[in-house]
Amino acid sequence: MSQEIEVPSRPDLIRLGVGIIGIGTSGPLIALSTMPIPTLIFWRNLGGSIVTLPFALRHKADRTGLRWAVLAGFILALHFIGFFLAMRLTTVAAGTAMVALQPIFAALFVRMTGGHIPSRAWLGMVVSFFGVLLISGVDLHISVRSFMGDVAALVSAALAAIYMMAGSRARQTLENTSYTTVCYFVCAITALPMAIFGGYQVLHFSTRQWWIVIGLIVGAQILGHSMFNAALKRVSPAVVSLIIFFEVPVSSVLAMWWLDQSPPAGVIPGIILILTGCVLVVMRTRPQKIEAELTP
Repeated sequence: MSQEIEVPSRPDLIRLGVGIIGIGTSGPLIALSTMPIPTLIFWRNLGGSIVTLPFALRHKADRTGLRWAVLAGFILALHFIGFFLAMRLTTVAAGTAMVALQPIFAALFVRMTGGHIPSRAWLGMVVSFFGVLLISGVDLHISVRSFMGDVAALVSAALAAIYMMAGSRARQTLENTSYTTVCYFVCAITALPMAIFGGYQVLHFSTRQWWIVIGLIVGAQILGHSMFNAALKRVSPAVVSLIIFFEVPVSSVLAMWWLDQSPPAGVIPGIILILTGCVLVVMRTRPQKIEAELTP
């Protein structure tokens, strides 16, 4: 990315601020929910696609873009499985920090496919790697359950990078509402068979659980993703990527408030290292090389 980053306008700063709060609610709400993971993924994404459908119907759909949107939706479902597992197995702070490694995985995938990564960006990867080692080491010392949550978050971060790459291809020929409607719907129908054939309950939950689903749709899907996507029309992906890292402290504070959950002291330095490394990667990498955007 260019070293010279333009400050967003006041309306876009407001959108980005609302977006941070929106996606910051995702981890704590997932941790609060007792719905089976495939079921929760299904209802969250079905709700999101229904909300954006009326706006998508105003635009024509390109076949190539639709194919990429379908692929993105399938990958998104796999990403959500890892993310939702992480939120329930480890602390929200550690899990969201691990998922924030998405830009690093994107950089590695670009390198594996023949792209170039500036040497200064590798420093950020090394810094984040030590952060991962620190968090996973502390969590393994605490419990195998927490360590497995870290692993799920790492897999989720890698899938998020692939999802964003597929999504960026879809958005070349699709309007944003068309893309999100198709993507979320495919994600939902990918998760539904997992719930049915896995023997998980799909209906008949308590009112509290349905309110959590509504909170995820309104917060993470609409106020989170939609605000960031709206700002991306005018704001550099570098700025959006950096601002999205604030999801980690927002989610951590909400987890302390709603769940009485705070990360162990040893995890905090690891979180700082991960975020510092990701900032270095985002700041040192050109947007046409790596598109590091929002996480779920």
